Amino acid sequence: MSEKPVRHILGLSGGKDSTALAILLHKEIPEMEYFFCDTHKELSETYQYLQRIKARLGIKIQHLNAERGFDHWLDIYGGFLPSPKMRWCTKKLKIEPLEKFVGDDEAISYIGIRADENRDGYISTKPKIKPVYPFKERGLVKTDIIRLLEESGIGLPDYYRWRSRSGCFFCFFQRKYEWVMLAQEHPDLFAEAVKYEQEHSDGRRYTWTEGENLLELIARKDEIIAEHDKAVAKEKKVASNTSLAEALGSVLDEDDDDDDLPCLACQL
Repeated sequence: MSEKPVRHILGLSGGKDSTALAILLHKEIPEMEYFFCDTHKELSETYQYLQRIKARLGIKIQHLNAERGFDHWLDIYGGFLPSPKMRWCTKKLKIEPLEKFVGDDEAISYIGIRADENRDGYISTKPKIKPVYPFKERGLVKTDIIRLLEESGIGLPDYYRWRSRSGCFFCFFQRKYEWVMLAQEHPDLFAEAVKYEQEHSDGRRYTWTEGENLLELIARKDEIIAEHDKAVAKEKKVASNTSLAEALGSVLDEDDDDDDLPCLACQL
């Protein structure tokens, strides 16, 4: 009986880096398996972007968690919402579905961490899943990723106008400005996030963002927007050749190396 071939897998999050990696590798590795861990709580722009990727590259993207999304696991956890110190969402909606997807097979997992980033991302505890970092191996940095996206015709996802990373619309790693913009871009989703916050069943005051609940945050939205605009203008002034979009990205990504950033299974 012949040995089963090693699988090649690439997780797409709906973010720029994993998309650029798919662009880089889809012709080099035609047997690549692409997957998306679907929380059922993604922005509509994320699903639209995934459709654009499929159409441009001519690839299939398997959606994991087809039956069990965030609300299922929230119920299992007794209404206890995830937080930076209790990231059950990453475990149940990203890591475990990936490991189930691979099973006992040997697999090479291609991860879109750039050469200008000092981190490794999620490394499976399963010894048969080997992580590789093509951007690091080839010395590709953020400007190269933007070039790949532009030259492919895929471009950036629309939510990058106001948000720095992919993931659930209520991700607790969002900055306060991003919450304000969620309320502006998707008032229905903001209202849903408020409802989750208010109905948290732990018996303590829970807030998605540190120090204030979402209704308190949105009450001072003008102040938050003004602070953000000031930071963008400062960034633009420091780097005079920087476009407004790049300045916005720099402000939103200014702590990309923070240890408290979301698991890279969510955001790449």
